[in-house]
Amino acid sequence: MSTQSPAEQELAELLIESLNLEGVAAADIDPEAPLFGAGLGLDSIDALELALAISKRYGFQLKSDNEENRRAFGSLRALSAHIQQHQPA
Repeated sequence: MSTQSPAEQELAELLIESLNLEGVAAADIDPEAPLFGAGLGLDSIDALELALAISKRYGFQLKSDNEENRRAFGSLRALSAHIQQHQPA
């Protein structure tokens, strides 16, 4: 398992908090593992809830029609990098 960066750790905590993932610690989320399917097992409803939490915390919206979303939601690391790229200054 890869080590989380501080930004990934913060995002992992937001993910756990916003999705009420009981029994999962932020440090236990592998930043390279898939968030959906075989990884954390998140589904489309979780994606919507997570997108809303990201919007509130980081100040930008993940548009549902954006083709980058599949890549961005691929893993904790990919999502963290996407947020850092698009976060308002």
